[in-house]
Amino acid sequence: MPTRAYVAFLRGVNLGTQRRVNMAELRELLAGHGHVDVRTYLQSGNVVLGSELTAARLERALEHQLAAGLGFEVDVLVRTGDELAAILKHDPLRKVAKDPARYLVTFLRRAPSRHVVDRLAAAEVGREQVVAKGRELYSWHPDGVGRSQLAKLLQPKALGVPASARNWRVVGHLAGLVGEGSG
Repeated sequence: MPTRAYVAFLRGVNLGTQRRVNMAELRELLAGHGHVDVRTYLQSGNVVLGSELTAARLERALEHQLAAGLGFEVDVLVRTGDELAAILKHDPLRKVAKDPARYLVTFLRRAPSRHVVDRLAAAEVGREQVVAKGRELYSWHPDGVGRSQLAKLLQPKALGVPASARNWRVVGHLAGLVGEGSG
């Protein structure tokens, strides 16, 4: 199988004093496992890499490799460049989401259950909005994410599935990076 470019979203690294990961060491660790063209973006667990594995197999492999190499478990969500391009094109909240730092995409391991989608739709979250499409949740937090009631509902435990969120600017930048590597 030919090498394919992917973005791997690592959940919960470098958010506080625990679970610290040096990006240079992370790149070295992943390259040591045979992944190619390994690049990181920011310090928050965004990795662009090439692999011959399918996305699902790559998620599992990365989780095992990171647990062994870092000494703690990390949920990993993987998307292709085409998937990120489709996410950006879909953009269901484009008419209201004017600040890319407050517009999030939550990447899920699998599509949320109907029950979860209904619970999100029924939640009283003021001016905030959320749209489910496939394995992504698009959310708008006009007053910021820090005090967001909706953001609490978008955590993996509440969703019942591994998940990790990135803001719209980061998603766009990563789509560009993975596009460069898809040759």
